[in-house]
Amino acid sequence: MPVSYEQIPLVGKVTLTCQLTAKTGLHIGGGGENLDIGGLDKPVIRDPLTKYPYLPGSSIKGKLRATLERLLKKPLNRPGGSGTWRYESDDLVNGFSEVEAGQFINYEGARTCQISRLFGSTGGSGFWMPIETARDEKLFLDKNPTRIINGENCVKINRGRNAPSRLIIRDCHLSTESAEKLKKVDTGLYMTEWKFENGIDRVTAAANPRQLERIPADAKFNFELIYTVENRDQAVEDLQNIAIALAFLEDDALGGHGSRGYGKVKFENFRFNYRSLEHYRQMANAPQGGSGLQTLETIPHTQALLDNFRTLREYIEQRLLPGNES
Repeated sequence: MPVSYEQIPLVGKVTLTCQLTAKTGLHIGGGGENLDIGGLDKPVIRDPLTKYPYLPGSSIKGKLRATLERLLKKPLNRPGGSGTWRYESDDLVNGFSEVEAGQFINYEGARTCQISRLFGSTGGSGFWMPIETARDEKLFLDKNPTRIINGENCVKINRGRNAPSRLIIRDCHLSTESAEKLKKVDTGLYMTEWKFENGIDRVTAAANPRQLERIPADAKFNFELIYTVENRDQAVEDLQNIAIALAFLEDDALGGHGSRGYGKVKFENFRFNYRSLEHYRQMANAPQGGSGLQTLETIPHTQALLDNFRTLREYIEQRLLPGNES
């Protein structure tokens, strides 16, 4: 497929909002540590203006990505921090990551990869792709080494191309009702609770007490994600993957110390809204303005979201997108 210098078309934006409830105490750290005697070892992250605890969108997005990478059985082809490995598309088209000298792992190009088109991808370096593909994509250089990988004549590519994320996840702030309730909590901390833990050395039986700060159970947050629609068929698949990841997260944990009971969450009252490119134009030209929103009936929980995904598919395919693609 020849390389294209045209801008990626914007079909529209799907917005999903719902309520995220902490079913057990939840801890996402703020980075700073209080070294005072008797102080907190691990505080939660807070809004610098209101001092309310909140859930960073980056933490939720990272958790959803890690979940989908495992569910889709993506290979670990890129070194991460602290000796870990992660998955990434090295380029927009398929190729081979060289993880060690002479050891290669197939990666799927970000144009089609279900992970990379949702969460974005940074181009790799020192990877390989079939020579004919490299020529079509204008990446082939005569001076670069070539070799046969999995029966294909390949060339080494110095630097791959990035792919932008289609998914935005907003920071989750407390609902007004929960904020008022948490202000009345009497724990010695503002709107949060202490969690006292005591690590015991299995050999010496020495105690290592510590105090963690948690957002109390039943705190409710406003959750919002926005998905950029570039392709109708991919949009259906991407939104289904998001729904599966959200349901899986309910059976896992958000934030730190999940194996100790922290971070159980529940998503409720899903609302899907859509604005096509034409809706944005109509908003700009309408005498009285207007939102241009197309709203789907509220879905009560993740099980209903999965059970009735056909309704969402029809919402995308039949009511909204035909005629909007370029």
